Amino acid sequence: MTNFDRQITQWVEQTPFMDTHEHLIEESLRLSGALDARLLPCDDWAYLFASYVAHDLVVAGMPDAELRNFLGPDLSSEAKYRLVAPYWDRVRHTGYAQALRHTFRGLYGENDLTAESLPRIAEKYRETVRPGFYATILRRANIERCQVNSVQRIFMETEQPELLAQDLDITNFSRCGAVDFTRVENETGKQPTTLEAWLDAIDFYFATYGPRAVAVKCWIAYSRSLDFSPVAEAHASQLFLRHAGKIGSTSALCSEDLKALQDFLFRYCVDKAGECGLPVKLHTGYLSGRGVMQLARIRDNAADLCRLLQDFPDTRFVLMHIGYPYEKEFIALAKHYPNAAIDMCWAWILNPAASVRFLKEFLLAVPANNIFTFGGDYAAVEPIYGHACIARRGIAQALSELVAEGWIALEESPELIERVMRGNARRFFPNV
Repeated sequence: MTNFDRQITQWVEQTPFMDTHEHLIEESLRLSGALDARLLPCDDWAYLFASYVAHDLVVAGMPDAELRNFLGPDLSSEAKYRLVAPYWDRVRHTGYAQALRHTFRGLYGENDLTAESLPRIAEKYRETVRPGFYATILRRANIERCQVNSVQRIFMETEQPELLAQDLDITNFSRCGAVDFTRVENETGKQPTTLEAWLDAIDFYFATYGPRAVAVKCWIAYSRSLDFSPVAEAHASQLFLRHAGKIGSTSALCSEDLKALQDFLFRYCVDKAGECGLPVKLHTGYLSGRGVMQLARIRDNAADLCRLLQDFPDTRFVLMHIGYPYEKEFIALAKHYPNAAIDMCWAWILNPAASVRFLKEFLLAVPANNIFTFGGDYAAVEPIYGHACIARRGIAQALSELVAEGWIALEESPELIERVMRGNARRFFPNV
């Protein structure tokens, strides 16, 4: 390393992150050890693999049945290690696995998962899960606050509001599937059967939680395109009546009519977000999981968003995950549209090398106030530490290369580092 490499690395290490995207479950659930197939399938070191190393393991050849056993509560620690060991060697260099290795090293003092280190990792996992461990781990990662898109509720009344700021998730309101009706009913006690009643429920969430939210979040891109066209309310009302009465049946809305209903509902939520002064966070790009992603739809994410950005010029949009693997198009969006910002959450572990290239190109093309550089995107707190290590290394490398290539001056680096690591987020989001 050159002297300026060391200096930039030191500045990056010293600067706290404002973490703009997590899915953390509440600390009390972790402490309770109450198992839940979706939220906490096991309460041992294997839980740290659930997001996202598990997907790499299957791609590396691990059968689904073995993965279920590995992530389940029934096997001994040693039996779990025997299952995962052959595949761990195959995935150890992916961003997902490297984040976990940094976590083992930084939190547990172990360089890697091996037969020898396993008992110590298992014990240190148990020792770590104590009251206050979320704040302890985030402090060790030099993260001052997290923004959480809860997987437990549409808006989580968190036990730690000073540490875990919350998004208002509008996916259920927009997607309007069977699971979405059930969630709204469970949380409100109401069963909306008309569009007017559904909009009343949306209004209730915005009125109740909007003043405390940092943003609204939508991940509907997992199931459809991001092309949201204007739809008349009268037409949407007719579609909703047909849909609500037949949801889950074979005679539910056709794909064209369902898209029209979703288009109306999503744009209604965007309007409400604008009224509340809340940015709109949108999932873009790569899909978590394995064996289901349709690249043709993801390839069009950036193009599909142009109309939305044009139709809502006073609403701020946060385009998440850099649109990977089509990140160059998202640099173009952020350069052209004043209401578009890019979030590098998740990207550093999807592809660390691509993320370094992205940050370099972004900073040379787009005003530096329109990027956020870290969000771990985890339900478990421990891997956030390792992801933050990778992000810091990537930020330092990107800036060092820009200095070495003469694009920016070394003395400009501290202010730029402060801006992209936390300053932008502190100025952009309300209630931070």
